[in-house]
Amino acid sequence: MFDTIITGGDIIDGTGSPRYRADLGLRDGRIATIGDLSAAQAADTVDATGKAVCPGFIDVHTHLDAQVFWDTTLSPSPLHGVTSVIGGNCGFTIAPLSDNPADGEYLMHMLARVEGMPLESLQEGVPWNWRSTAEYFDAFDGTLSINTAFKVGHSALRRVVMGEDCVRREATPEELEEMKSLLRAGLEAGALGFSSSWARTHNDPFGNMVPSRYAGRHELVELARVCSEFEGTSLELIPCVGPFDDDAISLMTDMSVAAQTQLNWNVMTVGAANLDDCYAKLRASDHARAHGGKVVALTVPMAFSVRLSMAGGFVLDALPEWESAMLAPPAEKLALLSDQAERDRLAGLAAQPGPLQGVADWSTKIIFDTFAPENEQYEGRTVGEIAEDEGKTPFDALCDIVVADELRTSFGTAPPVSSPEDWKARMEIWRDGRAVIGASDAGAHLDLFMTANYATTMLGQCMREQGLISTEEAVHLMTDVQARLYGLRERGQLQEGWHGDVVVMDETRVGARPLTTLADLPAGAPRLYGEADGIDHVFCNGAEIVRHGQFTDARPGKHLRSGSDTRQVELA
Repeated sequence: MFDTIITGGDIIDGTGSPRYRADLGLRDGRIATIGDLSAAQAADTVDATGKAVCPGFIDVHTHLDAQVFWDTTLSPSPLHGVTSVIGGNCGFTIAPLSDNPADGEYLMHMLARVEGMPLESLQEGVPWNWRSTAEYFDAFDGTLSINTAFKVGHSALRRVVMGEDCVRREATPEELEEMKSLLRAGLEAGALGFSSSWARTHNDPFGNMVPSRYAGRHELVELARVCSEFEGTSLELIPCVGPFDDDAISLMTDMSVAAQTQLNWNVMTVGAANLDDCYAKLRASDHARAHGGKVVALTVPMAFSVRLSMAGGFVLDALPEWESAMLAPPAEKLALLSDQAERDRLAGLAAQPGPLQGVADWSTKIIFDTFAPENEQYEGRTVGEIAEDEGKTPFDALCDIVVADELRTSFGTAPPVSSPEDWKARMEIWRDGRAVIGASDAGAHLDLFMTANYATTMLGQCMREQGLISTEEAVHLMTDVQARLYGLRERGQLQEGWHGDVVVMDETRVGARPLTTLADLPAGAPRLYGEADGIDHVFCNGAEIVRHGQFTDARPGKHLRSGSDTRQVELA
């Protein structure tokens, strides 16, 4: 007797091997049998005739650390076939904490600034009542729809150990030892590794770099070395923004060798125009391999546009002298944008020459989502068109819409269209072996962009519409490859005895739906949201969590812990 039998589908097992027709039986959270089950009985049966049956997708770069407390579905990722996610990236985690409430307050404000999580949602939706990483894991384990795993973040370690000095200087030897002890405790609790960032775009809202950017090379390598004491751990790092210099390459190598595990770096966006630059960055993997380490690039497998919002202000706060206005409380910001003199001042500041001058080309911006009834007429139109029709300057036209929407309007440039040459360039990198598909950033930049739909976008555009890749290869590149990168035990393939993370997919329909904005976060804050077509059923640990595009009530997700749920990553 099976819990569920999936009948008549094409088994695409995740290895890249050709498909074959078979039934699949789930029992007690695992794949019990793959074969002819026409005579078997089950509590539930799913007819997959004409459909593909494949492993659940594995998203290795998310920021769902806070969302676990306010959205047990971790939407929309499972709607796109994702059954396992890895968070705690870029050094930005919410554990450990200390007895000093100021540390939690700082991490809240930091996340709001660098990862685009609304501050009011973090304040209202997260309990902040743990101290250790173990207590944080226990607070949500067993409550979620999909599997989760988290690293320990460098900036959190620095803040807890160094307090306000974490954004002033390097750590003393004593402070480094204390950070290593906290990291060790997190790894003992099952954290999947260590993450950090040296990216120049990562700054806190108080005019400082984020804490990890004040760390010296020695600190990074020594913290990475702690991972060598634990089976099945990994590293993640943003070494810099832009081309890699020799220092960045050697740092990643030294961290990997010290930890005796893989290091994946974020992020590589690939297209036909920058393919040579991407290959230049991949030489970091060659250097690491030659010195006994393993360094892998994460690539986002799609082009995407950025949606700006005055409510969050991310990116806009980098315009010349706009930071204080974008960091102002909502009521104060609304007053600023309602005042003509302030509008003129902000418009003048934004027009100054600089690397973000294009952001302030207001006339070219498209109005994506509005909230006030009178603003519905503007959706899909450019600000320039609206301004001309109404006899206003483009910035005044935009501000009038934003004020009526109480700041929640989303606007930006038209979504880029990927050419066949762009997809072919990405496929070159995916097949290279020095890069893997990842970098969705699910759970972050909630009003800026939404790439948690990466799997269905890639399947819909590259596989279904353009026919440039087989379903077998596409599935392999989003399942088994990621499971092997992180050493996940018995996940990433459809094999008898393995965990029942399964997707039933209609290859003739699969794709990502257009994005919209939902105001469903704690405190009513908005986020970008997108659903999928063709992902008919999703099972996690044998239980159906998505049925025909809707979440079920099942919450079978397991918190994956290093060692017990992961094995040592091979460096070769």
